[in-house]
Amino acid sequence: MTNTVTVEQNIMDEFLRLDRMPHIWCAGCGIGPAVGCFIKAIHRDSLDPDKIAVVSGIGCAGRAAGYLRLDSFHTTHGRALPFATGLKLGKPELNVVVFSGDGDLVSIGGNHLIHTARRNMDMTVICINNFNYGMTGGQLGPTTPVDARSTTSPYGNFENPFNIPYIVAASGATYVARWTVLHARQLERSIAEAMVKPGFSFIEVISPCPALYGRMNKQPQGLDTMHSYQERSIVRDGADPRDLAITIDGPIVVGKFVDIERPTYWEQYEQLLDRIGGKENQ
Repeated sequence: MTNTVTVEQNIMDEFLRLDRMPHIWCAGCGIGPAVGCFIKAIHRDSLDPDKIAVVSGIGCAGRAAGYLRLDSFHTTHGRALPFATGLKLGKPELNVVVFSGDGDLVSIGGNHLIHTARRNMDMTVICINNFNYGMTGGQLGPTTPVDARSTTSPYGNFENPFNIPYIVAASGATYVARWTVLHARQLERSIAEAMVKPGFSFIEVISPCPALYGRMNKQPQGLDTMHSYQERSIVRDGADPRDLAITIDGPIVVGKFVDIERPTYWEQYEQLLDRIGGKENQ
Protein backbone atom coordinates (compact mmCIF):
# COMPACT_ATOMS: atom_id res chain seq x y z
CA MET A 1 0.00 0.00 0.00
CA THR A 2 1.39 3.40 -1.04
CA ASN A 3 0.87 6.42 1.16
CA THR A 4 0.02 9.56 -0.81
CA VAL A 5 1.09 12.87 0.64
CA THR A 6 -0.66 16.00 -0.58
CA VAL A 7 1.52 19.09 -0.50
CA GLU A 8 -0.33 22.39 -0.44
CA GLN A 9 1.02 24.88 -2.95
CA ASN A 10 2.82 27.83 -1.46
CA ILE A 11 1.07 31.07 -2.43
CA MET A 12 4.50 32.54 -3.23
CA ASP A 13 4.92 29.93 -5.95
CA GLU A 14 1.56 30.93 -7.37
CA PHE A 15 2.39 34.63 -7.68
CA LEU A 16 6.15 34.63 -8.39
CA ARG A 17 7.85 34.03 -11.74
CA LEU A 18 10.12 31.28 -10.45
CA ASP A 19 11.81 30.99 -13.84
CA ARG A 20 13.33 34.43 -13.21
CA MET A 21 14.92 33.43 -9.92
CA PRO A 22 17.38 34.06 -8.36
CA HIS A 23 16.47 37.72 -7.99
CA ILE A 24 18.93 40.62 -8.16
CA TRP A 25 18.36 42.02 -4.66
CA CYS A 26 21.27 42.08 -2.22
CA ALA A 27 21.43 39.88 0.88
CA GLY A 28 19.56 41.59 3.70
CA CYS A 29 17.51 43.84 1.40
CA GLY A 30 13.95 44.41 2.58
CA ILE A 31 12.23 44.46 -0.81
CA GLY A 32 11.73 40.68 -0.85
CA PRO A 33 9.78 40.67 2.45
CA ALA A 34 7.71 43.61 1.19
CA VAL A 35 6.84 41.67 -1.98
CA GLY A 36 5.88 38.72 0.21
CA CYS A 37 3.52 40.94 2.22
CA PHE A 38 1.96 42.18 -1.02
CA ILE A 39 1.35 38.64 -2.24
CA LYS A 40 -0.16 37.62 1.10
CA ALA A 41 -2.41 40.70 1.00
CA ILE A 42 -3.80 39.58 -2.36
CA HIS A 43 -4.49 36.17 -0.85
CA ARG A 44 -6.02 37.74 2.29
CA ASP A 45 -8.49 39.78 0.22
CA SER A 46 -9.18 36.85 -2.17
CA LEU A 47 -8.56 39.25 -5.06
CA ASP A 48 -8.72 38.05 -8.65
CA PRO A 49 -5.13 38.08 -10.00
CA ASP A 50 -6.48 38.67 -13.50
CA LYS A 51 -7.89 42.01 -12.30
CA ILE A 52 -4.61 43.24 -10.75
CA ALA A 53 -2.03 45.26 -12.65
CA VAL A 54 1.34 46.21 -11.16
CA VAL A 55 3.20 49.28 -12.37
CA SER A 56 6.75 50.16 -11.37
CA GLY A 57 9.46 52.60 -12.31
CA ILE A 58 13.24 52.29 -12.32
CA GLY A 59 15.26 51.24 -9.28
CA CYS A 60 15.69 48.27 -6.96
CA ALA A 61 12.03 48.19 -5.91
CA GLY A 62 10.91 48.70 -9.49
CA ARG A 63 12.24 45.27 -10.39
CA ALA A 64 9.42 43.68 -8.38
CA ALA A 65 7.07 44.02 -11.35
CA GLY A 66 9.22 41.60 -13.34
CA TYR A 67 9.15 38.91 -10.65
CA LEU A 68 5.39 38.92 -10.06
CA ARG A 69 3.14 36.58 -12.02
CA LEU A 70 0.67 39.38 -12.64
CA ASP A 71 0.06 41.79 -15.50
CA SER A 72 2.88 44.26 -14.94
CA PHE A 73 4.43 47.34 -16.50
CA HIS A 74 8.07 48.30 -15.90
CA THR A 75 8.02 51.96 -16.90
CA THR A 76 10.48 54.82 -17.26
CA HIS A 77 12.18 56.51 -14.31
CA GLY A 78 9.78 58.61 -12.25
CA ARG A 79 6.82 57.96 -14.54
CA ALA A 80 5.13 55.00 -12.84
CA LEU A 81 2.20 57.12 -11.63
CA PRO A 82 1.31 58.66 -15.03
CA PHE A 83 1.41 55.18 -16.58
CA ALA A 84 -0.76 53.85 -13.77
CA THR A 85 -3.19 56.75 -14.21
CA GLY A 86 -3.61 56.02 -17.91
CA LEU A 87 -4.07 52.33 -17.18
CA LYS A 88 -6.74 53.02 -14.55
CA LEU A 89 -8.65 55.44 -16.81
CA GLY A 90 -8.49 53.04 -19.74
CA LYS A 91 -9.45 49.99 -17.65
CA PRO A 92 -11.26 51.31 -14.55
CA GLU A 93 -12.19 47.78 -13.47
CA LEU A 94 -8.52 46.96 -12.77
CA ASN A 95 -6.99 47.03 -9.31
CA VAL A 96 -3.88 49.09 -10.11
CA VAL A 97 -0.89 48.86 -7.76
CA VAL A 98 2.27 50.94 -8.09
CA PHE A 99 5.27 49.21 -6.50
CA SER A 100 8.40 51.35 -6.61
CA GLY A 101 11.02 53.18 -4.56
CA ASP A 102 11.51 56.54 -2.90
CA GLY A 103 13.88 57.80 -5.59
CA ASP A 104 11.48 56.92 -8.38
CA LEU A 105 8.26 58.07 -6.69
CA VAL A 106 9.35 60.97 -4.51
CA SER A 107 12.35 62.46 -6.32
CA ILE A 108 12.09 62.43 -10.11
CA GLY A 109 8.44 61.41 -9.81
CA GLY A 110 7.58 63.79 -6.98
CA ASN A 111 5.42 66.12 -9.05
CA HIS A 112 3.40 63.16 -10.32
CA LEU A 113 2.96 61.92 -6.75
CA ILE A 114 1.44 65.21 -5.61
CA HIS A 115 -0.99 65.47 -8.51
CA THR A 116 -2.05 61.81 -8.49
CA ALA A 117 -2.97 62.18 -4.81
CA ARG A 118 -4.69 65.52 -5.52
CA ARG A 119 -6.84 63.91 -8.20
CA ASN A 120 -7.55 60.97 -5.88
CA MET A 121 -6.83 58.39 -8.55
CA ASP A 122 -8.12 55.00 -7.45
CA MET A 123 -4.88 53.04 -6.99
CA THR A 124 -2.56 51.70 -4.32
CA VAL A 125 1.04 52.92 -4.08
CA ILE A 126 3.61 50.86 -2.17
CA CYS A 127 6.71 53.01 -1.75
CA ILE A 128 9.87 51.20 -0.64
CA ASN A 129 11.94 53.79 1.21
CA ASN A 130 15.58 52.81 1.78
CA PHE A 131 16.79 56.42 2.07
CA ASN A 132 19.09 56.38 -0.96
CA TYR A 133 19.43 55.53 -4.64
CA GLY A 134 20.32 51.89 -4.10
CA MET A 135 20.56 50.68 -7.68
CA THR A 136 22.87 53.41 -8.97
CA GLY A 137 25.46 53.60 -6.22
CA GLY A 138 23.90 54.76 -2.96
CA GLN A 139 23.63 58.46 -3.68
CA LEU A 140 21.86 61.03 -1.53
CA GLY A 141 18.08 61.04 -2.09
CA PRO A 142 15.12 63.21 -1.09
CA THR A 143 14.39 61.01 1.94
CA THR A 144 17.96 60.67 3.26
CA PRO A 145 17.89 61.83 6.91
CA VAL A 146 19.93 64.83 8.02
CA ASP A 147 23.48 63.75 9.07
CA ALA A 148 23.12 60.40 7.30
CA ARG A 149 26.03 59.48 5.06
CA SER A 150 25.75 58.41 1.43
CA THR A 151 28.19 58.06 -1.44
CA THR A 152 27.48 61.67 -2.42
CA SER A 153 27.28 63.00 1.16
CA PRO A 154 30.24 61.23 2.82
CA TYR A 155 30.35 63.83 5.62
CA GLY A 156 26.61 63.69 6.29
CA ASN A 157 23.50 65.07 4.63
CA PHE A 158 22.56 68.67 5.40
CA GLU A 159 19.38 68.85 3.26
CA ASN A 160 16.05 68.41 5.02
CA PRO A 161 14.34 65.24 3.73
CA PHE A 162 10.73 64.85 2.72
CA ASN A 163 8.19 63.55 5.22
CA ILE A 164 6.39 61.36 2.66
CA PRO A 165 3.16 60.62 4.58
CA TYR A 166 2.73 64.35 5.20
CA ILE A 167 3.15 65.12 1.48
CA VAL A 168 0.56 62.62 0.29
CA ALA A 169 -1.89 63.35 3.13
CA ALA A 170 -1.71 67.09 2.44
CA SER A 171 -2.20 66.38 -1.28
CA GLY A 172 -5.46 64.51 -0.68
CA ALA A 173 -4.74 60.79 -0.27
CA THR A 174 -7.59 58.81 1.28
CA TYR A 175 -5.38 56.17 2.91
CA VAL A 176 -1.88 56.74 4.29
CA ALA A 177 0.20 54.31 6.32
CA ARG A 178 3.82 53.54 7.14
CA TRP A 179 5.43 50.31 8.30
CA THR A 180 8.92 48.86 8.37
CA VAL A 181 9.54 45.42 6.85
CA LEU A 182 9.95 44.20 10.43
CA HIS A 183 6.19 44.80 10.88
CA ALA A 184 5.29 42.10 8.37
CA ARG A 185 1.82 41.27 9.69
CA GLN A 186 0.80 44.90 9.99
CA LEU A 187 2.19 45.66 6.54
CA GLU A 188 0.28 42.76 5.00
CA ARG A 189 -2.95 43.90 6.64
CA SER A 190 -2.37 47.49 5.58
CA ILE A 191 -1.78 46.55 1.94
CA ALA A 192 -4.93 44.42 2.01
CA GLU A 193 -6.93 47.39 3.34
CA ALA A 194 -5.42 49.77 0.81
CA MET A 195 -6.15 47.54 -2.19
CA VAL A 196 -9.89 47.57 -1.52
CA LYS A 197 -10.04 51.21 -0.42
CA PRO A 198 -11.51 53.58 -3.05
CA GLY A 199 -9.21 56.47 -3.88
CA PHE A 200 -5.48 57.11 -3.67
CA SER A 201 -3.91 54.81 -1.07
CA PHE A 202 -0.27 55.20 -0.11
CA ILE A 203 1.91 52.95 2.06
CA GLU A 204 5.49 53.87 2.89
CA VAL A 205 7.61 50.79 3.61
CA ILE A 206 10.85 51.50 5.48
CA SER A 207 13.34 48.96 4.17
CA PRO A 208 17.01 48.03 4.78
CA CYS A 209 19.69 48.71 2.16
CA PRO A 210 22.68 47.06 3.86
CA ALA A 211 24.97 47.09 0.82
CA LEU A 212 24.98 50.89 0.52
CA TYR A 213 22.98 53.03 2.97
CA GLY A 214 23.48 50.58 5.82
CA ARG A 215 27.20 50.19 5.21
CA MET A 216 27.63 53.98 5.13
CA ASN A 217 25.72 54.37 8.43
CA LYS A 218 27.14 51.64 10.67
CA GLN A 219 24.54 48.99 9.74
CA PRO A 220 26.48 46.71 7.36
CA GLN A 221 24.07 43.79 7.76
CA GLY A 222 20.33 43.74 7.13
CA LEU A 223 19.88 42.30 10.61
CA ASP A 224 21.55 45.40 12.08
CA THR A 225 18.88 47.57 10.47
CA MET A 226 16.09 45.26 11.61
CA HIS A 227 17.35 45.52 15.20
CA SER A 228 17.28 49.30 14.75
CA TYR A 229 13.65 49.13 13.57
CA GLN A 230 12.77 47.02 16.62
CA GLU A 231 14.34 49.53 18.99
CA ARG A 232 13.16 52.73 17.31
CA SER A 233 9.68 51.99 15.96
CA ILE A 234 6.61 53.36 17.72
CA VAL A 235 3.14 52.29 16.57
CA ARG A 236 0.88 55.32 16.63
CA ASP A 237 -2.27 54.90 14.54
CA GLY A 238 -3.94 58.19 13.71
CA ALA A 239 -0.79 60.24 14.30
CA ASP A 240 -0.67 63.68 12.68
CA PRO A 241 1.30 63.22 9.43
CA ARG A 242 3.21 66.46 10.02
CA ASP A 243 4.85 64.79 13.03
CA LEU A 244 6.24 61.78 11.14
CA ALA A 245 9.64 63.07 10.02
CA ILE A 246 12.43 60.48 10.30
CA THR A 247 15.84 61.38 11.71
CA ILE A 248 19.00 59.31 11.53
CA ASP A 249 18.67 57.83 15.02
CA GLY A 250 15.34 59.10 16.36
CA PRO A 251 12.02 57.26 16.66
CA ILE A 252 10.27 55.87 13.58
CA VAL A 253 6.53 56.39 13.95
CA VAL A 254 4.59 53.67 12.13
CA GLY A 255 0.90 52.94 11.77
CA LYS A 256 -2.18 53.92 9.79
CA PHE A 257 -2.45 57.69 9.76
CA VAL A 258 -5.22 58.54 7.28
CA ASP A 259 -8.35 56.58 6.34
CA ILE A 260 -10.99 58.92 4.92
CA GLU A 261 -13.66 58.97 2.24
CA ARG A 262 -13.44 61.27 -0.78
CA PRO A 263 -14.83 60.97 -4.33
CA THR A 264 -12.35 59.37 -6.69
CA TYR A 265 -11.27 60.95 -9.95
CA TRP A 266 -13.44 58.51 -11.91
CA GLU A 267 -16.49 59.22 -9.76
CA GLN A 268 -16.06 62.96 -10.24
CA TYR A 269 -15.68 62.42 -13.98
CA GLU A 270 -18.92 60.45 -14.13
CA GLN A 271 -20.70 63.16 -12.12
CA LEU A 272 -19.48 65.72 -14.67
CA LEU A 273 -20.86 63.63 -17.54
CA ASP A 274 -24.21 63.40 -15.77
CA ARG A 275 -24.33 67.18 -15.34
CA ILE A 276 -23.43 67.74 -18.98
CA GLY A 277 -26.05 65.23 -20.10
CA GLY A 278 -28.67 66.88 -17.89
CA LYS A 279 -27.97 70.31 -19.36
CA GLU A 280 -28.15 69.01 -22.93
CA ASN A 281 -31.56 67.47 -22.27
CA GLN A 282 -33.05 70.68 -20.88
